[in-house]
Amino acid sequence: MTQGISRRWPREWAGLAVSVIAVTVAAGIGRATTTSTAEGYGRLQQPGWAPPASLFGPMWAVLYASMAVSAWLVWRSHPARENRVPLAVYGVQLVLNMAWTPLFFGLGWRGTAFIEIFVLWAFIAATVALFWHQSRWAAILLLPYLTWTTFAVVLNFSVWQLNN
Repeated sequence: MTQGISRRWPREWAGLAVSVIAVTVAAGIGRATTTSTAEGYGRLQQPGWAPPASLFGPMWAVLYASMAVSAWLVWRSHPARENRVPLAVYGVQLVLNMAWTPLFFGLGWRGTAFIEIFVLWAFIAATVALFWHQSRWAAILLLPYLTWTTFAVVLNFSVWQLNN
């Protein structure tokens, strides 16, 4: 038994590395396609309850780390054919996550970004539901991301309305 476990570990670590790299690439592409996001955020009219720009970096670091671990837990939980749909939905939400920053800050398409973040929220919720059946811990790790995105949907709408 020990021999079987030790043979799996290189594959396990490689799977975790792929998950971390995918999240890092998505975060990097989303960020790289805009100029200074913090400066853009600071120039917008915002509701009084909007968080300071300094909160976003640390918050997203934690969220992206939990997203990577969550996907890895699902990937390793069942045979590939059983994880195909949950991980595909996860991939779609990751692409949507990557697209929001360029839409909102890079292009200034606040209305489109609002629609996009609402669709993103739906894909995150679907991912949580699908992950729940594969690995409860994976789903639980995504709950802060779903919560943050719920808040972001309301904030996005408010900022869009204030800056129209």
